[in-house]
Amino acid sequence: MSVWAVATIALAAGGLGPALYVSARGDGLDRLIGLELGGVVATLVLMLLSHGPARSSYLIAPLVLAVLSFAGTLVFTRVLADRP
Repeated sequence: MSVWAVATIALAAGGLGPALYVSARGDGLDRLIGLELGGVVATLVLMLLSHGPARSSYLIAPLVLAVLSFAGTLVFTRVLADRP
């Protein structure tokens, strides 16, 4: 197993677990923070997965995910701001 695969597994296990926990508990703001953390960790995991086989074409998915994650955060922030 390569070093990149080990780093990917460690990041996925250590980062996605807390993100899922925070997303499932608390009020709306805490869930939004968990969603943002999950997007960042998923982007990093996909970037590490693309670095392992050294294929730059695999970087398209994490770059699109980074942009869509940021846009999704803005949408959810707008929804939460409208609540009394």
